[in-house]
Parts: sequence; C-alpha cells; structure tokens
Amino acid sequence: MTTTRTTNAASSASSSGSKGRIRTHREVRRQDHTTIRYTAGGPADGPALALVHGWGCDRGDFDAVTDHLPDTHRVLAIDLAEHGESRSTRDVWTMEEFARDVAAVLEAESVDTAVVAGHSLGGAVAVEVGRLLPDTVSHVVALDALHYLSLFPAMSDEQAEAFLRAFREDFAAGVRGLVEGGSPKGTDPALKDAYFTKMVAVRQPAGLRAMEGLVRWDMDAALRETKQPVTVFAVGDLVAQEAIDRYRDRFDLVRVDLGTHHFPVEAPEGTAKLLTSVLESVNS
Repeated sequence: MTTTRTTNAASSASSSGSKGRIRTHREVRRQDHTTIRYTAGGPADGPALALVHGWGCDRGDFDAVTDHLPDTHRVLAIDLAEHGESRSTRDVWTMEEFARDVAAVLEAESVDTAVVAGHSLGGAVAVEVGRLLPDTVSHVVALDALHYLSLFPAMSDEQAEAFLRAFREDFAAGVRGLVEGGSPKGTDPALKDAYFTKMVAVRQPAGLRAMEGLVRWDMDAALRETKQPVTVFAVGDLVAQEAIDRYRDRFDLVRVDLGTHHFPVEAPEGTAKLLTSVLESVNS
C-alpha cells in the first residue's frame, strides 16, 4: 500500500477562467521520493473527473478545458512524475507506474468513483488506472490516443529498440517526428514549433524512459483486462481504418475535427463538450 499525504501547495485558492472556477494546487507524496502535483476544482463530494496529460506535456494543457466543464464535478488535473511540477527519483517508468501516480491522487482526494481521461500517453495511463482501480473508475477516455498503430500496440524487442535508438541518437529529431505525426495536413508550422519546443524540454532521463515504457506497453492485453467502457476521441484525419477494424470490439472510437493531436489545447470548449457527454452518460 502506498503511503500518501496531501498538502495545499498554494497559499490560497485561485480563481481563473470564464466561469471563475476555484482551483487549488495540491500535492501527494508517494514512495521512491515521488511528489505528484495536481490541481483540484469543483465540489469535494462531486463525481470526479481525472485529467492526465501526454508525454512531454503537463496539467496546464487542461486549464482552459476545466473552465467549460460542469460545476457539479470534482476535476483533478494531474502532473505525472517528472512532468510539469511533479518530481521523482524512481527507476520505473512504465504505464502501470504512472497509473499509480494517478491512483495516489484519487486516494488522497477520497474519490469513490471517477472518469479518467488521458491525452496521448495519458490515454495509456488512463487504461491502466481503470485496470488498477476497477471499482473506482467508471469510464476511460482517450483523447487522440490508443489508435496510433505505430506507437501504442506492443512492439517486438527489435521494433522497440529501433524506435528508441532513433531517440537516443537524435532526440530532437525523434520529438519532431512525433509532432509531425500528430499534425494533419495544413497545420500551422508555428503551432508545430510550439509543441516541439515544449516536448523536447521533457525532463531526462524520465522522458526517454517513459517513451520506452509506452512502446513496450502491451495495449492489447491491457484492454482485454479493462472492464470499463473505453471511449477514444480521435483526430479524424489521423485515424487509420486498420485501427478501427482492429479495435472496434475493444473501444468506441469517435472521430473529431478539433485541430491537431493536441486539440485539448487548441479547442478547450469543444474538448469539454466531449468529456461532458461521457460524464452525462455515466451519471444517467
């Protein structure tokens, strides 16, 4: 059992956004010198929505999204270890271990039931949270995650090593490739440059180790063992028919037209509407 302790990391609650949602910045401490920072908003006794960012990103990606979510829900935006303000000296960087970061927050907040939504790598983490906490997580949401066949299904050792070698030899080029792969034709170059600049600065060695954790993650096995409904909101122009055919019986894929792979940042209100539709279905 992980020992946790939550402290208020802000001297007072802050109000921001068009709705004036009150947010508090908190932290929970895990073993292995891991401190997870997160932002909490909404009623403490409301049904929870946990938001998990992608690789090389942070919880701030969801700031504008939370402004458009129902006031009735407890919204928890979480920085995974060594992302954003969270820090860790641990040696394990698997999707399962990231899921324990999220689980520590849910435990610290005394959450009984939650929808867990993750963007990109965060989608893999959300699946693992569902697998780890089957009685707590009611629905898993992946925001442009899980459908990229070149990244998410388990790779052979040879494939994984070749993928990781490219990052080890030229990390910046590897990150640039990720950004390009998540950008539909016609994407503003300045927007791609902004994402590249943010992601290439991911803390090391956790950044590369987390990427290794992702490409070695057995998504097919994880999905077979995930009992909750899984909804994938995917950028329509980036979805391959092969992915739809392969996973049609494992998750509900909904094509969206809200921007690039990073659409939660580009279209926060539209993203909030997608999440709200899931929350309403869970609570109906």
